[in-house]
Amino acid sequence: MVKVVRLDHPRKGAVFLACSALSFALMGILIREVSVTVNNENVVFFRNLLGVVFFLPMILAKGFGPFRTQHLGSHFLRTFFGLGAMYCFFYAIAHLPLADAMLFTYAAPVFTPLLAWWWLRESLTLRMIFMVLLGFAGVLLVAKPTGALFDPNALAGVGASLLAACAFVSIRAMSNTEPATRIVFYFALFSSFLSAIPLLWAWQPLNRTQLGMLIAIGLIATVSQLLMSRAYSLAPPGKIGPLSYLAIVFSGVFAWFIWGEIPGLSSWIGAGLIFASTMISIILPGPKAKTT
Repeated sequence: MVKVVRLDHPRKGAVFLACSALSFALMGILIREVSVTVNNENVVFFRNLLGVVFFLPMILAKGFGPFRTQHLGSHFLRTFFGLGAMYCFFYAIAHLPLADAMLFTYAAPVFTPLLAWWWLRESLTLRMIFMVLLGFAGVLLVAKPTGALFDPNALAGVGASLLAACAFVSIRAMSNTEPATRIVFYFALFSSFLSAIPLLWAWQPLNRTQLGMLIAIGLIATVSQLLMSRAYSLAPPGKIGPLSYLAIVFSGVFAWFIWGEIPGLSSWIGAGLIFASTMISIILPGPKAKTT
């Protein structure tokens, strides 16, 4: 059996994933604003299309060489997971209270260590399980979900979490042969083609303000994807996954400044638990990644 040696630098990976969480929170703020007047189909399409545009200067300068790959199947699988999670998340936003929909998004790290253990045979320790559950408890306190979590529509939210976790692990699986830029490029390319299909019946005219916000969403989302892909290439998902919970903390801070949404006591306690979970991920040493 050929050994596959993957990088194991949790502190470096943690920095990249924390920056990705910050970018994701900024994207969420813009999506919340633009979704008042623009439908989900257009938001998803432009979010992906701008990812392709983001790489055009690199293609013009260096040619297509850096993006040539022998793993198109793996890239399509990653796109299937990522785009599926995106659509499920948007569906959850449309049919569930926002807090519940956001909770499902940040539930992905609960599944990630188990999937990484099953799919990649990476280490799964009690410490990893503890820090994931600690962070998820913090998310529960911050999001304060309602009884709608038990609504049949919540299955879309569960699907978003599972598919997002699969996307994280698929990135890790490709990290030995595919750099972060290539992973994000093919995700944007394939997602653009697929998300263009619903526009046949859901296209709507856009004014300059709406178009500007959609462009910003696409660019920020691409940067977030690049940072996340780099993070999961540097460290196992089970070790650094809980840092993605930081996005809900960043979102809360932005909402506080922009809309005056002052967090309650439970939110502060939840943020503290999320912070504790991320510190465990960064500071305490974990087991070495296995080779397969």
